[in-house]
Amino acid sequence: MSEALAVQPIIDRMAVSLRPYLDQRPLMIGIHTGGVWVAQRLHKALGLEEPIGTLDISFYRDDFTRVGVHPQVKTSDLPVNIEDRHVILVDDILHTGRTIRAALNEIFDYGRPASVRLAVLVDRNGRELPVQPDVCGHSMNLAPHQHVKLVNRDAPELRVQEGLD
Repeated sequence: MSEALAVQPIIDRMAVSLRPYLDQRPLMIGIHTGGVWVAQRLHKALGLEEPIGTLDISFYRDDFTRVGVHPQVKTSDLPVNIEDRHVILVDDILHTGRTIRAALNEIFDYGRPASVRLAVLVDRNGRELPVQPDVCGHSMNLAPHQHVKLVNRDAPELRVQEGLD
């Protein structure tokens, strides 16, 4: 991908795909930071009334001892009890699956939800764990040295970048 990809049409498609789950009165939870941003837009597009939950999975990462604490650790906030609730877990980029594994571990520390659906803005290749999204906005096949980033707050877009962050 050499050009930027507009994000709003992707979020609009995701909202349409999520509508069948709304009869379950789901709680939407975004993973810091990009997943929270996507969840906020989906929440608004779907007209959900219950507040969004947020997760910071920093302390649940399996590489915590290798990389240490991320310098900008945020707090997790689940505004309602998740016991027996249907959850829509939202993230921006699904790559290896390790972030989702960590998020599920944290969610289950709060209680046992009835179900968890995964919605991601971008599903890219390179999975290390058997994690698949229920709702995917856009799929990408990238080379190992490429990364996709969500950029530009005013007119958000996806851009592929070369090399590491």
